[in-house]
Amino acid sequence: MIARGIEREADAIQIFNQSPRAWRPTSYSDEELAEFRDALATSRIDAVAIHAIYLINLATTDRELRRKSMRSLTHALHIGDAIGSVGVVVHAGSRKDSPYKAAVKRAGREIGRALEGSDSCPLLLENTAGTQGPLGRNFDELAEMVELAGADERIGVCIDCCHLFASGFEFGTPEAMSVVVNEIDAKLGLDRVRCLHVNDSAVPQGSNRDEHADLGKGEIGRAGLRPFLAEPRFEDLPALIETNRADDPEHDRGEVRTARRLRRDGLKRRSG
Repeated sequence: MIARGIEREADAIQIFNQSPRAWRPTSYSDEELAEFRDALATSRIDAVAIHAIYLINLATTDRELRRKSMRSLTHALHIGDAIGSVGVVVHAGSRKDSPYKAAVKRAGREIGRALEGSDSCPLLLENTAGTQGPLGRNFDELAEMVELAGADERIGVCIDCCHLFASGFEFGTPEAMSVVVNEIDAKLGLDRVRCLHVNDSAVPQGSNRDEHADLGKGEIGRAGLRPFLAEPRFEDLPALIETNRADDPEHDRGEVRTARRLRRDGLKRRSG
């Protein structure tokens, strides 16, 4: 993974610690983990985030699913500790037909348990695309989960611009982006924001659908991505692009270069 990140000219990478669509955990030896740490320490990569598997649902009423979700999330946090990850990004889960209050309470309880069962790796809740079922569709829901989990300092958030757009947030100008970040600060605190997901959207604003597009080629477009990438209060956060193609390093290098160019353009426009 480190070599793939270097090949793509990345400064930060996001990895799965196991197959993202299977419960079976991948076991790593102490030697393998040490090899990863050594490769990271001698590379240009500044930050590694782990994305938890997609099957996790901390809000479910199904006890067996909740047990599997807890075991998988705790395992990811242990791997995060072992490799020095900046955090494990997780979709908290979906309430489906369950009442919101009961579902968010279950999710908060499970988040707290995952932290108790691990050492120091941060757990990062990702904002979702705005549908009624998945938790985290706005900053109020994220803040409530943080509070119900005990407001531990290890709990952070990952802000995905495609999900913001799908949820109806407006951030296409520096002024609009400032309004969004002000709301994050008021409801969560900026110290909770630990990383960013940078994706264009294949569907219109407010569609409540999570469909990524290559940077600058979707509905957010270059004009909308510039303020997000140039937001001064996001300075130094790992910005993780999720439009990658598994076996196409040339495409991925293009996405990294596009993101850097959009950030430079955004900074120039902010400075007048």
